[in-house]
Amino acid sequence: MTTLLVLIVVVLLAVALWQLTKIFHLTQVGAFVNDTQIAGDNDNKVNGYLMFGFLVFIYVTTIYCLVYYGHFPLMSDSASAHGPEVDNLMAISMVLIFIVQTITQALLHYFAFKYRGRQGQVALYFSDSNKLEFIWSIIPAIVLAVLILYGLYAWTDIMFVDEKKEKDAIVIELYAQQFKWEARYSGADDVLGKANVRYIEGVNVLGVDLSDPNAQDDFTSSELHIPKGTRVIFKMRSQDVLHSAYMPHFRAQMNCVPGMVTNFSFIPTVTTAEMREKPAMVEKVANINDIRTKKSIGIVAKGGTALDPYTFDYLLLCNKICGSSHYNMQMKIVVDTPEDYKAWLKENAPKTIIQAVKNAATEAKASETSAQTKDSSATKSNDSTLVAKADMK
Repeated sequence: MTTLLVLIVVVLLAVALWQLTKIFHLTQVGAFVNDTQIAGDNDNKVNGYLMFGFLVFIYVTTIYCLVYYGHFPLMSDSASAHGPEVDNLMAISMVLIFIVQTITQALLHYFAFKYRGRQGQVALYFSDSNKLEFIWSIIPAIVLAVLILYGLYAWTDIMFVDEKKEKDAIVIELYAQQFKWEARYSGADDVLGKANVRYIEGVNVLGVDLSDPNAQDDFTSSELHIPKGTRVIFKMRSQDVLHSAYMPHFRAQMNCVPGMVTNFSFIPTVTTAEMREKPAMVEKVANINDIRTKKSIGIVAKGGTALDPYTFDYLLLCNKICGSSHYNMQMKIVVDTPEDYKAWLKENAPKTIIQAVKNAATEAKASETSAQTKDSSATKSNDSTLVAKADMK
């Protein structure tokens, strides 16, 4: 409602200014008015100063955003071994962009003022300058080449997993579907069973091949648990549309494509408990809870329920617009100590997919038997009623 009122006020102010301009023109009747459509020296001078004014606006806005919104990027919350390298590449890119933007905008607006049109002044024209073309072509080319090569090196270093790394790693499947994530663990044999969407049936929502020996101890979880200090290789699949597995604090993102398996790996370096205790995170959580407390006052005043206090958790998000509930497609990630991770595995290992399928089959059979028993009882009851009526006759 407030936004609508602001828009109405802005529109009314624009109409009022337009009417004032018309009134001003009417008051100039009989006076000399320059109605020519060609800009004069004074027009060009005004526009030149306006360009400087706009340059100041750009710089003030940039500085304001850096001061008041500079803490929002996750530059200090990296929780993976390759995270600092990604952050370093991001910082270098942003510094270069800022420097280039500052210099080029200053030159653009300065030249617009210095070479503004003047009466009798003729612009200098030349068809080309090999020296200028070389300078403004070679410098960006070198800078971009360095950035691209550095980025490719970082990407290769992150994505390359040799046999030794793979041998010591944990393999977990991330299964994406509208609009939730499911994690599949390999169980005691450390090998994930085969899976295909053609095998999806009943509680086997991941399409695991139940005849595969390696699938007999696989189990699923709605929370993603990973151990600190151990490489985790993620095998990603999608059931329906294109999703993107995005783990911002781990500087990890990979598309989940229907019909194929994509991979990403990293080494977690900060447990969930450790991240919660970091001073920067404590301050951020306190700030969020202050905002929630203030909003809750208005919600409670309207008869609603106050917002729950926020507690930090790592999250797996979908970074592709995959449908109407895309915004809510997330999974909690828990980074455990190696000991806590082993305890969690021991607790959840018996909840295998095979056992879930057997339980579902048993429940279905019991339900069917119960229904048949009820039908049989109802039939006998009807027969008894008919016999009793016949005897009465």
